[in-house]
Amino acid sequence: MRLIETPADLDEGAAHLAAVCPVWARILPQLGPLPLRRRPDGFAAICDAVVSQQISTAAAAAIAGRMQAAGLVDQAAIAGAADDDLRAVGLSRPKIKYLRGIVQAGVDWTGLRDMSDDAVIDSLTALPGIGRWTADIYLKFALGRADAFAAGDLALAESARLLYDLPDRPGPAGLTALAEPWRPWRSVAARGLWAYYRQAKGGEGIR
Repeated sequence: MRLIETPADLDEGAAHLAAVCPVWARILPQLGPLPLRRRPDGFAAICDAVVSQQISTAAAAAIAGRMQAAGLVDQAAIAGAADDDLRAVGLSRPKIKYLRGIVQAGVDWTGLRDMSDDAVIDSLTALPGIGRWTADIYLKFALGRADAFAAGDLALAESARLLYDLPDRPGPAGLTALAEPWRPWRSVAARGLWAYYRQAKGGEGIR
């Protein structure tokens, strides 16, 4: 399977996008170097993704910072912390429940590295609080999969609407169809769409 591990991998993916689509060929030089955004895989990465669900990037960063300061950064710490301690750093009751459930599931994080994208998604979405978006984000940034995408991401959809001058923001099915020519580098396309979103909207799109 193809992984994104270095800036050279991003460059290769960007060259593919430019070759298959004149819109990408025009916009990529305006975006500058795309961010690698790789992070170590394992519980910490999925915890970060859960924290980021349905809140702003600034709020997610603040909560993550408080968790780091409180030492709530691994499975043992989450399992041993009182609910009051977890709420004190900004976690909602549902997210506390999700994180405790993930800890209790005993995931073989190392084993995920050798699974196909679909198998990883199936394994992660079986966990409490993990939907397709969170699984796709883990695939993209923790495992470095080159074709992971996250078609349900609203910032990606809005960026695609602007970039392609579409009359409406595409839903997940429409965005998946639009992204088909970008294979096997849809993860690079996602980075490009988020970068374009930042330029157009002044927002991060994702932390």
